[in-house]
Amino acid sequence: MPLIRPVAPADAPAILELIHELALFEREPDAVKNTEADLAAHLFGPDPQVYAHVVDQDGTVLGFALWFLTYSTWEGTHGIHLEDLYVRESARGAGHGKALLAELARIAVARGYRRVEWSVLDWNAPAIGFYDSLGAGSMDGWTVRRLEGAALAELGAGA
Repeated sequence: MPLIRPVAPADAPAILELIHELALFEREPDAVKNTEADLAAHLFGPDPQVYAHVVDQDGTVLGFALWFLTYSTWEGTHGIHLEDLYVRESARGAGHGKALLAELARIAVARGYRRVEWSVLDWNAPAIGFYDSLGAGSMDGWTVRRLEGAALAELGAGA
């Protein structure tokens, strides 16, 4: 029976493999710059700011949820931002994604956080339908903005 558990250092290779699968699914196969060393440092270094849970079936990682804390100035408390939720294609439909999200919801409730939030590509209809079935609402009226690359360097240099 699959187990939802916190990520362990030995899971870094499997997590990276799943990240590459996710990038391929999201039509960005060459976008991943992350490494096993990066994952180990960020998940298990002296001051981790990133967390993850995995679906483990008999020692095989079938999926993962990678997340970090946010803070709402309006709510006055932390929340969880789910950076990535991914389950291997061969393991989909067995409730693993729901179990991962349920674990994050359990953590949020236990810690007094008021939200778990994430982004989903607008063309990913199966994921949107899945999230809707859980009661997750859309943040209509908001758009994601990103500062990166040369624009980030230029703005940062002028600070």
